[in-house]
Amino acid sequence: MIKISNLSKHFSGEKVLDHLNLEIEEGEVIALIGASGAGKSTFLRSINFLEEADEGQLQINDFKIDFANASKQEILELRRKTGLVFQQFNLFERRTVLENVMEGLIQVKKIPKAEAIKIAEAEIEKVGLTDRKDYYPKFLSGGQKQRVGIARALAMEPDLLLLDEPTSALDPELVSEVQEVILMAAKKKQTMVLVSHEMSFVYSVATKVIFLEHGKIVESGTPDEVFNHPKQARTREFLSHFSNQ
Repeated sequence: MIKISNLSKHFSGEKVLDHLNLEIEEGEVIALIGASGAGKSTFLRSINFLEEADEGQLQINDFKIDFANASKQEILELRRKTGLVFQQFNLFERRTVLENVMEGLIQVKKIPKAEAIKIAEAEIEKVGLTDRKDYYPKFLSGGQKQRVGIARALAMEPDLLLLDEPTSALDPELVSEVQEVILMAAKKKQTMVLVSHEMSFVYSVATKVIFLEHGKIVESGTPDEVFNHPKQARTREFLSHFSNQ
C-alpha cells in the first residue's frame, strides 16, 4: 500500500498542489490527466523529491516520510523505492546502454558489478534492446532511448514507478514501442503513476484515472467511469477535446 497525504506545493506564492490525497494499491496503474499547468508533473517530481513539497506525507508499506522534514537518508531511501522515467530520457551520453542501466544498481543499491551486469542485461532484453546494449545514446532513436530509461528504472525494482509524459518527446511512429514496454510492465503488476496526454493509451493501461485541475483532484475512477461516465462538467469539457483520439 502506498499512501500520499496532504501533498502541497507553492511556486512564487501560487498553489500548484493543494492538499492532495491518494492511496495506491500494489499493482495499480494510476493515470493523471489534466490540462497543462494542472500540477501533474509537479506531483510526480514532488513524490521523488526532485521538487521539494511544502507539506505532506508519503507512506510506502512500512516506510514513512514527511515532505517538510525529510532527512537526506530518508530521501535516499525513498529514491531507492521509486523510479522516475522522464520526458527527455536523461541518459548519460558518455555511457553505453548497459552502463546507463547498471548505474543505479551500483551507485544507489551498491550491488556488485558482476551482478549488476546480469540484472541490467535481463532488463535490456525485456525492452528488446539486447543488440544495442553496447551502443551510446547518440546512436539510438528516441524510442530506443526511452526504452533504456524504462529499463533503467525497472532494474531498480521500485515499489513505485513514476512516468512523466514518457512518449511526449517522441515522433508519432515511435510512441507505440514505448507504450508496449509500459503495458508489459503493467501486466507484470508493476505499481505505477503515469502522466500522459495519450488518452487512448491511458484508457488501455490504467486501473484508475485521476483528473487534476489547479492542483486538486476533480474526479477519479476507473477508465470507463471517467472517460465514458464523467460526473463533473469540467471533466467532460476537458475530455471533449480528445473525442477523436
